[in-house]
Amino acid sequence: MTTDITIIGAGLGGLTLARVLHVHGIPSTVYEAETSPTARMQGGLLDIHDYNGQLALQAAGLIDAFRGLILEGRQAMRVLDRDGTVLLDKADDGTGGRPEVQRGELRRILLDSLPADTVRWGHKVSSTRALGEGRHEVTFTDGSTTVTSLLVGADGAWSRVRPLLSTAAPEYADTSVVETYLFHADTRHPAAAKAVGGGSMIVPARGREIFAHRESGDTLHAYVGLAKPQEWFDAIDFTDAAAATQRIAKEFDDWAPELTALITESDTVPVLRPRFALPTGHRWDRVPGVTLLGDAAHLSVSNGEGANLAMYDGAELGKAIAAHPDDVERALTVYEQIMFPRSTEAAADGMQLNELLFGDDAPHSLIAAFIEDEETA
Repeated sequence: MTTDITIIGAGLGGLTLARVLHVHGIPSTVYEAETSPTARMQGGLLDIHDYNGQLALQAAGLIDAFRGLILEGRQAMRVLDRDGTVLLDKADDGTGGRPEVQRGELRRILLDSLPADTVRWGHKVSSTRALGEGRHEVTFTDGSTTVTSLLVGADGAWSRVRPLLSTAAPEYADTSVVETYLFHADTRHPAAAKAVGGGSMIVPARGREIFAHRESGDTLHAYVGLAKPQEWFDAIDFTDAAAATQRIAKEFDDWAPELTALITESDTVPVLRPRFALPTGHRWDRVPGVTLLGDAAHLSVSNGEGANLAMYDGAELGKAIAAHPDDVERALTVYEQIMFPRSTEAAADGMQLNELLFGDDAPHSLIAAFIEDEETA
């Protein structure tokens, strides 16, 4: 294969693509804005699904390495009412198809599986432009450039590659979450630790939600969700940790103290994470020499599928290129024609889940959905 392949973004999707290409003997170069693999914390737990994320890891030849990262018992899940009453409590019996791993560890095994010079760190993209005949130029913020005959945008929500294909831009999805961490939870935060249990905990209510899970090292990681406009959050000074914590906690002042402890007892400053989404069903006409994967292609309301879909996109694109090494446009067409409906379905599921979590009937609507899923499984 003579096509040079440039991937923008060393997240899970971009790295999976690079790894699957490498398995098939096809080189690629990944450009990443971060200065090193340890430049920032890589998020918390990910449940890797047997119908997409694990299939991607299988295609990457990393399924055994992945199994070595699984945190046992973390598929346990409970749903609580805001007064602390346990409404649903599912143990991890070892048969679930969504084992949990730390995102940073998953990224590490992908990085370790690639040739040392595959990822070029410290390359933040400032712009991209078409040169004709399927070739594209990428300009970085340091003024350097690269030209490629196949450009893949794996660069997330605010992709610099997307404008080559689409005028769509992410819009605020009506909710934001505030992220907190509680360390040494069993000894320092026992009430919150007992409420969360051994895996994950969801407390849904109209316009409000607390989701938390138990990570490695006795750490509780919580996402406190509020259905509020961006302007409401803009009025909070998140540089003043105490004031921001107090303001967020005020929205939950009628909740059980073991639940609000996930806000008030945080060992880290609260971090605001606004949620954005591309239009459901986002797609584009085939443009020679460029495509997208993951959030760059189909950012949606959070539904637990984002990382899995990005990895699956990367694997499927890599397999399509390997199957059509002398006809890249055919490979991109095959990939996109299957990716578009897949991502549309996932986005629709995310909107439905958001209603179950924040709608008028929460938490009972969520419980009913879980029971229905079990009955039809």
